[in-house]
Amino acid sequence: MANSNFVDYVKIYCRSGKGGPGSAHLRREKYLPKGGPDGGDGGKGGSIVMKGNAQLWTLLHLRYMRHVIAENGMPGGAQRSTGANGKDIVIEVPAGTIARNAETGDIIGEITDDGQTVTLLEGGRGGLGNDHFKSPTNQTPRYAQPGEEGKEAYIIFELKVLADVGLVGFPNAGKSTLLSVLSAAKPEIADYPFTTIRPNLGIVSYRDGKSFVMADIPGIIENAHEGKGLGLRFLRHIERNSMLLFMIPADSKDIKNEYEILLNELKHYNPELLDKERLLAISKSDMLDDELQTEIAKELPNIPFVFISSVTQSGLSKLKDMIWKALNS
Repeated sequence: MANSNFVDYVKIYCRSGKGGPGSAHLRREKYLPKGGPDGGDGGKGGSIVMKGNAQLWTLLHLRYMRHVIAENGMPGGAQRSTGANGKDIVIEVPAGTIARNAETGDIIGEITDDGQTVTLLEGGRGGLGNDHFKSPTNQTPRYAQPGEEGKEAYIIFELKVLADVGLVGFPNAGKSTLLSVLSAAKPEIADYPFTTIRPNLGIVSYRDGKSFVMADIPGIIENAHEGKGLGLRFLRHIERNSMLLFMIPADSKDIKNEYEILLNELKHYNPELLDKERLLAISKSDMLDDELQTEIAKELPNIPFVFISSVTQSGLSKLKDMIWKALNS
């Protein structure tokens, strides 16, 4: 997954179509010089619709889309003919995309499945023709209803990664290395902070043809919930994972304290994240002997944990077993 190709946030000006005006036509024929009203209704304006597409995994195709304007409805005609409806504009997005009003911040809709649709801005209704306004006291109304105006708004499309397992940890905790070992994903890996600046997804094979999706998410730093480091751009991706795998390297000065800092960042961003199933993996454990592992285990937080090494691949089978059990508990 090339970093330059991963776009998870776009802002687009959207406007739905105006409804077509009703017709004020009066029937006039050779042998009927004073026919009654027969004006038809105007057509409905086109709507702006968001639709899920399983073939997409990023909002890259929307990066340069600045304006989306739907067609207006056509006017009504004679002989009570209704004007054509304006064509809807369909914006295709990957599953896990949320649309929100840029001005109010309110969520308009969310896509979680392929083919699912959400109407973001409804097109204006067509106006009624004069045929609707005739009455015993007004048999030839010479007026009709105008079409309803369309709606407009700046809409933010925000992709939150959908995965079974989200990797949570400080920069350089070994998250990208683990993902590259467990799956076919090839994230950028280097020995400096923030190598991962966008989420990477990998499919991890399990037993009997089963699998689960793991997301390597940019590393947290303390006060990320206040926007430090990659801040909120990172934290929103954690919301869409079924469970969280905390990763802390074995050479950390205080594993329990680092875990508490990570947990605190999630709590400040969204307390509901603490309701997710959590596992702890002590990475880079190839530098530990059995005695050191026993000593470290005594100081670990009270959640299921496992010592792993992506280099020697020790503990990875046990890790996958723990993940599968947690996902299906």
